[in-house]
Amino acid sequence: MGPGGAGCSDRLLLTVGWLLLAGLQSTFGIDVTAVQDPSLANEVEGEGEGEGEGENEAEEEAENDSEAENEPPAEARTDVSNRTTVKEVEFGMCTVTCGVGIREVILTNGCPGSESKCILRVEECRGPVDCGWGKPISESLESVRLACVHTSPVNRFKYIWRLLRPDQQAIILGNDSAILEVHRDTHPKAFECETLDNNEIVASIKFTIYTTTELQMKRSSRPDIDAVLVLVLTMGVIMCIFVVFVLIFIIINWAAVKDFWGAKASTPETQSELSSVRYKDLSSLDQSPTSEIPGHEDDALSEWNE
Repeated sequence: MGPGGAGCSDRLLLTVGWLLLAGLQSTFGIDVTAVQDPSLANEVEGEGEGEGEGENEAEEEAENDSEAENEPPAEARTDVSNRTTVKEVEFGMCTVTCGVGIREVILTNGCPGSESKCILRVEECRGPVDCGWGKPISESLESVRLACVHTSPVNRFKYIWRLLRPDQQAIILGNDSAILEVHRDTHPKAFECETLDNNEIVASIKFTIYTTTELQMKRSSRPDIDAVLVLVLTMGVIMCIFVVFVLIFIIINWAAVKDFWGAKASTPETQSELSSVRYKDLSSLDQSPTSEIPGHEDDALSEWNE
């Protein structure tokens, strides 16, 4: 062989021996040192580093996958936070039973100081749309003022007023404000107001406007009923006050009341005792003359015999 072939065989042998020693070291954990060619050592180290980096990347990918599996989805986290918020907040009663109103949002956890509950905010609430028949806000013999269902600010809503007619289509009025003033006519009228928010009907209420004659008749019939109710209520209040004062007097003067009732209770007993004594006296008087009569007869007979 030439010198070039001998050098290649030596390098090959050294490479095989190094690979065997590296396998033994990784298997049994034995520190092995050997003389090696710098170029071969660099190649082997490069291969070892490549394998180590591959293993590290595989481990990192496995850890990322496990973390991704353990982490809840974004929607689940949102639901958990929402449930926590619902538990800490209470909603007050709505101020209306129909239409649009407001209600309080009460915080039950995290209030300042030692307060167990505190008002967090005030929000809008809604009830059924149909509010039925309403009452005017003010009326007189000449005119009536009607009001739609609304909350502040008033200009937030849109209002539609209609004049209702039996068996006919309603007439839409030109008034678009929340307040409508109507003058009484010779015939009763019916009006309807719809409250709209973003072109959605949120409340509807109707009103009946009576004539002047009908209003006067209703007002004339009311005083009799009102007078009777006032009289009954007044008598009831007076009787209640009288009973209260009597009870207070008895409590304050309990000793005198007790003596009075004791004397009252002892009077029948005394009378019964007196009646029994009188009965005994009368019975004794009735018996005494009968016992004396035989003695007198004996004296009379003795005197006659003499």
